[in-house]
Amino acid sequence: MEQAADALSEHGRQLLGDRQFAVSARTWRRWEGARPGWPSEQTAIVLHDALGAWPEDLGFTSPPGWIRPERHDNPAPADSGLATIAAAALTPGPTARQHVDPALIDYFQQQMEGHYRADMFLGPHDLIGTVSAQYQLIDKLTRSAAGETRRGLLRVGAAYAALVGWLYQDSGDMTGAGFWRGITQEMAMRSRDPHLIAYSLVNQAFVRTDLGDGPAVIDLCEAALDDATRLVPKIRIMAMQQQAHGASLTGDRAAVDRLIDGADGLLLRVDDDLPWGNACRRTPGYLEIQRATCYGRLGLGTEAVGLWTQVLDAVPATARRDRGVYMARYATAAANAREPEQAVEIAREAATIAAETRSARMGRELVALERAMRPWHDAPVGRDLREALAPVREGC
Repeated sequence: MEQAADALSEHGRQLLGDRQFAVSARTWRRWEGARPGWPSEQTAIVLHDALGAWPEDLGFTSPPGWIRPERHDNPAPADSGLATIAAAALTPGPTARQHVDPALIDYFQQQMEGHYRADMFLGPHDLIGTVSAQYQLIDKLTRSAAGETRRGLLRVGAAYAALVGWLYQDSGDMTGAGFWRGITQEMAMRSRDPHLIAYSLVNQAFVRTDLGDGPAVIDLCEAALDDATRLVPKIRIMAMQQQAHGASLTGDRAAVDRLIDGADGLLLRVDDDLPWGNACRRTPGYLEIQRATCYGRLGLGTEAVGLWTQVLDAVPATARRDRGVYMARYATAAANAREPEQAVEIAREAATIAAETRSARMGRELVALERAMRPWHDAPVGRDLREALAPVREGC
């Protein structure tokens, strides 16, 4: 088992170009046991490349939503034991090349819109396996493609990696989110697409916003806007609104308003056909939602309540997960505006959606609401809040 684990580790380091990749003998021993668990996405790729079989062919129990990119005619038998076949299977060999039709780029782009819609309905957990598996297929095809087909696959691969990163972020796994944001940036740089490179920096800033690191958010967004004249309006809007979030984390209201107002001036100029980063034209009241969120973070409860009252009426029922996040922020703003009864009433709907979607982002917003409601913890309205949030706790 130790020899097999060492061989797999070396194979993975060569395959991924990651000198830190390692599989321990202890992990291999668990794989040989009755409950092997499920390997990480990287390890699944390495196992497949080394053994010619996906994890489920080797006896692992696949998680919900897992769709492997391709089928093999001769998978390794599930009861053969990993260590038994390791010595022969881990012998390095040349990577087989295949013809890659340029039409696949359009196919993957069309699939993305469906993933965005499904995310609004389902939340992150049911989609991570599906979208990450498609990214793996795109990455595999990129190794065989050349010329403009290769660059097109790199562009769409970066967009898929960004979506996987978002799904991990929404699920509360910030380590996974950071990893996939890094993959996004790598693919974007390899594609040499300036719009996509800026988009990848904004994605990194999004993670930093959730981590509460305002200066890093501002740095990343300023880097994205370093040569703004080269960027389509949509990317500039994304960078400016995210920089506004960074400004709210540093307590700079004037910068928040300046950046949101500047982004609003670009909104009618968004006319590109890029299949990614379309929240600004897909979401009614997108920029005022960002302003309301920043005001709430700044403690401007009354101003935030006024904005949420305006924008929530325009949020469609199909955007259920996003609506839940907005309702939780609205409730916190109401609490900060000294309207605890209104906060509890709003929180009831948010809690129901949070329990259904299992969105960790929504859960964090409800924790912020509980903090804002501490002055009424022992009052009847405080007990009402605990009752309203009970579905979320039961779903944890």
